[in-house]
Formats: sequence, C-alpha cells, structure tokens
Amino acid sequence: MKFLRTGLCFLLLPVMSAIQTGCGPNGQNATATDVHIRRFDREVYRLLLTDTPALQRQIAADYAPLLEVIGKSLFGTDGAQTPAVFDRLLDYYAEPTLKQLYRDALKQYEDVETIENELENGFRYLQSRFPGMQLPAVYMHVSGLRQNVIVADSLLSLSIDKYLGADYPLYRDFFSPVRLRRMERAYVVPDYLTAWLMSEYPFKGDERILLDRMIYEGKIKYILHRACPQFAPDRWMGYTPEEYRWCRQNEKTLWLLMIERKHLYTPHAPTTARYFSDAPSTFVDDRAPGNLGVWIGWQIVTQYMNKTHVLPENLMNDGDYREMLRKSKYKP
Repeated sequence: MKFLRTGLCFLLLPVMSAIQTGCGPNGQNATATDVHIRRFDREVYRLLLTDTPALQRQIAADYAPLLEVIGKSLFGTDGAQTPAVFDRLLDYYAEPTLKQLYRDALKQYEDVETIENELENGFRYLQSRFPGMQLPAVYMHVSGLRQNVIVADSLLSLSIDKYLGADYPLYRDFFSPVRLRRMERAYVVPDYLTAWLMSEYPFKGDERILLDRMIYEGKIKYILHRACPQFAPDRWMGYTPEEYRWCRQNEKTLWLLMIERKHLYTPHAPTTARYFSDAPSTFVDDRAPGNLGVWIGWQIVTQYMNKTHVLPENLMNDGDYREMLRKSKYKP
C-alpha cells in the first residue's frame, strides 16, 4: 500500500495501486458527462438493519473494489476475506454513537444530484486540461470519522460523515474550530477533486524543503480553483474573509520572513511542517491563519502561470521547483 499526503485529509489517503477497476459502471473509462455517485454508504446501512447472506453477496459483487480497500484501510483485513470485512463492519457500526452518526449522514445526503452535477463540471474541466486523465468510479461511504477520502486505482470515495456541518454536536469532541470550517457540505466536491488530482499527480520532491511543498500545494490550488471558480479563494484555503485579507496585506512580510529565517531551502521537516498545519501560525504572528505555505505557494504558481502560460499538464509534471520560482519572478 502506498500513501498520498494531502492537506485536505484528516488522515492519510490510502492509494491501492494493486487494485484494477474500470472507471465506468461496465469497466469503461468514465467521462465527465456520466458521473454517478455509487452509494456504498446506503448499502452498508441496509446490511446493518437486515444482515442476510444474500445482501452480503450482492454488496460483495457490486462493490468489490471499495469493499477491499475499506477492509484493508479501516480494519486491516485481507481483501480476499470478504466475510471478515462484513463481520468487522457490522461490529464497528453496532456502537450506538456511530450508528446515530450513520443515520444522520444518510439523512443529510439523501439527495446528491447537485453534488453529482458540480462534480461533472469539475471533472469536465480537468479532462479538458489533462486529455489523458482517466476518471474514477465515484462512491460515498461512512468511516466513523476516520478516513476523509479513499483513493484507489480508478476509485474515489468520500466519507460523508465528515461533512455534516461545523455545528454537528459530535464533532466538538474531536475537531478544532479551524478544522470544523471544512466539515461542511460545500467542501464535498472540492475535496473529491483535490484527492483525485493529487492521486494523479503525487508529490515529487523533498518533503523537508518548504519551497518544494509550497509550489506543489500551490499547483493543486491553482488548477482546482479554475475547475471550481465559484468557490472563493478564501473558502479554498478554509480561511475567514478576515484571515484571507490578513494574508493579502502581509504577503511581502511573510515572504521576507521565510527568506530571512532561511526556511525556504533548508531541509528541516519540523520547520516546514509548521507552514502546512491547520492551526494558526502563531510562530509568524498572533493573527496569522494556518497553512501559510499553501497560500504562498498558490501565489507563486499563479504568477508563474501568468508569466509563462505553460499548459496545465506541463505545470503538474514540472518538478523543478527552484526553476519555477525563478521564472515566476515572484517578489511580493
């Protein structure tokens, strides 16, 4: 199993490269005009209410790839041991709090037509800019506040119980106020698209180096903001309007601080990680929001694209981060 690091997830995204599945319902490559969310979440809940061998067989046949990934990622089971996966699922969701969470998630996501339409638009943009990109079969699942998104070969699933709204009572016991901002229905489509783009173009660089991570994260934000232009920049960042305004007003100060403290090129994982934390960046300023590395990276990439006008596909394939910075002529 490989793992994909991504800023959108509360846990790592498991990427099961060994599983081969078709993108469409008959194993054909999906297109942006036939995005249909397959409701694994509903089928598993049916099983919780009425566990029968026939229903187990049906779910195993209809959802074999996702069932295998969830068994491995959530429960550590061998994907070939289907009965063991069902046993673990039933035991896990028998807990009263999780069962109520499951009911609440299904109730809020009873109708997903709008999500499907927005996802089609986003995938249509990606396919127009990345002609060779194959689209995944799209699912929804309930993880019990665990995996946010699961990505496997030609498979993409989102855990809807992580998008019940910032005021959902159970969340307050587990998540910070900053993280709660992204646990809204509005983030479902952006998170689907982000996870898929990051799986198609995984990070290639040195995770200890701030510049490498900044520009990679900036590329993701740049592309997806164009895929969903109706989603405001501050929302993409998970910022309040005031926090976004603070970043704009202090962009030059932030950039000079990174350079003066020699954070930009020095391979130091703990320092670099601080620029990609959801928590407020108090090491910079008491008013600074989190994820400053992502935000600065987005500004660099935007300027790079304005200067070079390279194709999005070339942008995502370019791993020479220092040269990209040079060509951007970024000097806020």
